Amino acid sequence: MASTYTTNLRLTKQGDGDNPNTWGEVLNNVISLVDQAVASYTTVSLGSAATVTLTENLGSSDQSRSAILEFKGSIGSAATSIFVLIPNAPKTYAIRNVVSANTTATDAVILRVAGNAGVTVGSGSGYYITNGTSVFSVAAPTGTAASRNVGVCATEIPDTSLADIRYVQTSVSSTIVAEKTFTASVIFTSAVRMEGLVSLSGAVKSHITTLTDAASVAVDFNDANMFMVTLGGNRTLAAPSNATTGQTGSIYVIQDGTGSRTLSYNNAWRFPAGSVPVATTTASAVDLVVYSARSATTIDAVMLKNFTR
Repeated sequence: MASTYTTNLRLTKQGDGDNPNTWGEVLNNVISLVDQAVASYTTVSLGSAATVTLTENLGSSDQSRSAILEFKGSIGSAATSIFVLIPNAPKTYAIRNVVSANTTATDAVILRVAGNAGVTVGSGSGYYITNGTSVFSVAAPTGTAASRNVGVCATEIPDTSLADIRYVQTSVSSTIVAEKTFTASVIFTSAVRMEGLVSLSGAVKSHITTLTDAASVAVDFNDANMFMVTLGGNRTLAAPSNATTGQTGSIYVIQDGTGSRTLSYNNAWRFPAGSVPVATTTASAVDLVVYSARSATTIDAVMLKNFTR
């Protein structure tokens, strides 16, 4: 029976009765090729050719079987993009890209399977995988990139100091399941959901959002927890948008320099015993509406009046 070859690494599979006197030599060759696939380091020179096809041999040494590839040479003269073609078989590559003389933003080394788009190989070192059709970057290069992806699932987010977190990008939805300690200020620019015990050893500071004075004063609970509005006329506090059950906060209600401004409320606002509070009308007077969202459409509140000394 004739020998065949494995699909992905092209290793010799000896047939029954093959190589009666050299069977061991063939097996040793297979072991050597496995060694190459696991740990060999191969240098690939790039230059004037727009396409470089890695060698692909059945049962013998080649470039594309190597575990680690180093791309060297130059780019940007005869070809502003050099395509490095790999076999259409699943594999992982560790690549060190030291190609020099990139002269424009379009200069690039692109790793791809023939007939497919491929992926740009960044300067420095990184990991790339292929399913035999598409090529994917597993990690950003370790060169001078301004940011680094550290993973998209809970187990891939490492302990990170604040000195390094400037360079960390996580996916939009990421979960941290273990204890993480931040020793300096952390700023989140989108929603953060915390479940379970949250322990804080320092102050929690919230900014005050100034509301736009209008006949109907709009409040968006997504903007903040604490608000401030200066009344320039008789006003109505509108039903808040984006209210979430359990959200708490406060709204400073300030009279302008004229005073005598009244404040009424949308039906979403509920007060103890149904008694709607009357704002202090003295010029520049300061009242405080403290609220708690019972539901998205019901906001329980009390007014603390006339803060002076």
